Amino acid sequence: MIKSFQRLAVFVVMMFFAVTVTAQNGLTPIQLSKIQSVGSVYISEDGNTVAYTKIVPADPFEKNAPASSHLYIMDVKSGESRAVITDMSVSGIAFRPGYNSLTYLAKKEGDDTRSMYEFSLEDDESTKLFAFETNISSYEWAADGSHIVFRAAQPTAENESPLPYQPEIYEEGLSETWAYMQNVTKEGHEPHRIPVVGTVYSAHWSPDYQKVALGVAPTSLVDDSFMSQRIMIVDHETREVLAEVDHVGKLGQYAWSPDGKHLAMIAAATINDPIDGRIKIVDVEDGSTTLIQEDFKGKFDALAWKDKNTLYYLASKGVHSELGTLNKDGSKMKAMVQKEGLNLKSFAVSAKGDFVFDANTPTHPDELYLMKRKDKEPKRVTNSNPWLDDVKLGKQEVITYTTKDGFEIEGLLIYPLGYEEGTRYPLINVIHGGPEAHYDNGWLTAYSMAGQVGAAEGFAVFYPNYRGSTGRGLEFAMSSQGDLAGAEFDDIVEGVDHLIEIGIADSDKVGVTGGSYGGYATAWMSTKYSHRFAAGVMFVGISNNLSKWGTSDIPEELYHVHARKRIWDDYQDYLERSPIFHVDNSQTPLLIMHGKEDTRVDPGQSYELYRHIKTRTDTPVRLVLYPGEGHGNRRATAQFDYNLRMLRWFNQYLKGDKERPDAELEVEEMTIEK
Repeated sequence: MIKSFQRLAVFVVMMFFAVTVTAQNGLTPIQLSKIQSVGSVYISEDGNTVAYTKIVPADPFEKNAPASSHLYIMDVKSGESRAVITDMSVSGIAFRPGYNSLTYLAKKEGDDTRSMYEFSLEDDESTKLFAFETNISSYEWAADGSHIVFRAAQPTAENESPLPYQPEIYEEGLSETWAYMQNVTKEGHEPHRIPVVGTVYSAHWSPDYQKVALGVAPTSLVDDSFMSQRIMIVDHETREVLAEVDHVGKLGQYAWSPDGKHLAMIAAATINDPIDGRIKIVDVEDGSTTLIQEDFKGKFDALAWKDKNTLYYLASKGVHSELGTLNKDGSKMKAMVQKEGLNLKSFAVSAKGDFVFDANTPTHPDELYLMKRKDKEPKRVTNSNPWLDDVKLGKQEVITYTTKDGFEIEGLLIYPLGYEEGTRYPLINVIHGGPEAHYDNGWLTAYSMAGQVGAAEGFAVFYPNYRGSTGRGLEFAMSSQGDLAGAEFDDIVEGVDHLIEIGIADSDKVGVTGGSYGGYATAWMSTKYSHRFAAGVMFVGISNNLSKWGTSDIPEELYHVHARKRIWDDYQDYLERSPIFHVDNSQTPLLIMHGKEDTRVDPGQSYELYRHIKTRTDTPVRLVLYPGEGHGNRRATAQFDYNLRMLRWFNQYLKGDKERPDAELEVEEMTIEK
């Protein structure tokens, strides 16, 4: 039988970067660009039906577009999945209480705005249920199956100007997101706005739908959304604020107890806590809060109420994940699922205690997992990339090492494909952003993370969770504050030393890459510690802490959870903790890439470092800008281009003859077997 082939045009310079074309040689950039994954997961109250989204990337050779979010449902009894919507992106999936249907948000042909649709599980038909004059951002059903609370951008009137040109006034005239209540079963019923001041980021009904909890920030500025969100309890009928929750700092998920007397929320412990990773219990009558499990050496990621006294929780503990139960007073914490190599990212639970998860492993991206009430562990029930089962992958291993000042650091190492003990390999360090983030022992390959594609090219790839990372408790997460680029980045260098000491890494062939704060680390290693690193790829990174503060959309977050002092109190210290200050040391060939519309880390940070290196040294440096992209690339071709450029740079400077690659990626035709 004649095999079918697909002809693709792939950007590649063959003399510098040979893209492998057969699965037996490991994962290729082309294959990476095609990977699909499960996104959000949902389960009906009776546990009979599961809904989930599948994230489907655009073809980078056809269209530079973001990935689409398609809707699927699965019958739990038979285990069969079927597609519901695959021709557009959907969001806001929910099972409608009291109905054999689910609802979702979409903007279909003929719609003026993103609207709410209902899909009948009986006849497989979708009908429009509700539309608003602006896009519906999110919604939640009340228990009666008739009322919703929804969020939408505030309607704005067009202002006519007598001039043919109108400038933009920075951070003024901001558009807010408001919350509304609506009875979708009552024809002609007009939505009632909940009149709170500011932007509403979340809205949740009480179980008896007599109250609504709102997450509200003073404005729609990103800094306010991070640092100034407060929860307000609002009466359904009068829409008056009954209580405000006593909380400051970052705010994550929150949920009503079944008896409506409490909220459980994942939030910061204090204003200086870098992450919403603690659990607080709220008395909704007066808004008072109680922090539970204050000394938990991990990070709470998600929660749900089991009953009025007990919570289900999902947590990160180091590089591993854990599902368990916990009393609302913080006692009797009990793990239900602790399986090394199974990275649970989110969950949903039915009234019977059946769970569905979005989870991944070191050898497979996100899929749907199911754990019925009597099961001992989750079982994978989807396989979005069956072809991946035939691709050879490098072994992934948890690595621990102790720093000179006594900190135990965890990291994850992907061995090069075909690894032979006793042979030293070129090493790519992948540094996470934040620094309030961490790498889990799951799937670690993406367009900006070399992972298994790097392993296929013969690299060892290391992911260090340096101090300041999450997943190790509050003290560890705050341990890097007030010491920008200090011990936190020394941890990364000591990780390299450890991999050299145990015989993995070639000390002359060490590379570093990362985005955002990881880009800051990359710039620091390429200047301050340049004698240790042979190549760097910096993405949306920081080079000048003085100008960074004045051009970022999160200045207060930077102060409260990173620097802990104002730049004007010590300009010199901020300057000396900036890579541009150390450029005279730079001998590391550096590829700098940045989205032109980035508001988190202004592209000027990349311009500055490029200009300093270009003017003050003879070190190879290149700046690549991505129009239309912000703090990370969202579109398919931009991601694919980034991946190729990153790998080509490392191939050249860690394995090549150190001549700078051409600026353009040539177009070659390749035959890829389906």
